[in-house]
Amino acid sequence: MIIREERAADWPQIFPFFRDIVDGGETYAYPDGLPSPDAERLWTGQGRVVVAVDGDTVLGSATMGPNRPGRGSHVATGSVMVDPAAAGRGVGRALGSHLIEWATTEGFAAIQFNAVVETNAAAVHLWQSLGFRVVGTVPKAFHSRGHGLVGLHVMWRPLSPVPEERRRAL
Repeated sequence: MIIREERAADWPQIFPFFRDIVDGGETYAYPDGLPSPDAERLWTGQGRVVVAVDGDTVLGSATMGPNRPGRGSHVATGSVMVDPAAAGRGVGRALGSHLIEWATTEGFAAIQFNAVVETNAAAVHLWQSLGFRVVGTVPKAFHSRGHGLVGLHVMWRPLSPVPEERRRAL
């Protein structure tokens, strides 16, 4: 598996698992039934997008960029989706580690996830194993298809930014 920049030709492989995950109603607060062009704008319009691939097969994708503009732009954020067919292969961990490395190299002070569904045990466990901690939970902020109204965790991880002189050399 390698992680590389997403290309327009990757979207036809990303969209089916994006659609299934979103329409599953358990992990992402995106609208159900998004047409492919709208879903692509939503996923790829957030900043830098990468894919994890095995040969020509896209196993998962991640977006990353500043969490907020202006005075909040020193904190990164990201989103990760893994094709359920690739579950258990370490794709989410590889994409998460890539996000941490990228944000560190870019000089961000921390990474913040604004909306990790508290009942998404796999994601919460993954992020905690990568050094994130839950800094707060917004009660009943997500309408889970299977659990009803559940909380959204705000998860945060500090970084040790690469010094400016080293960033310019990378």
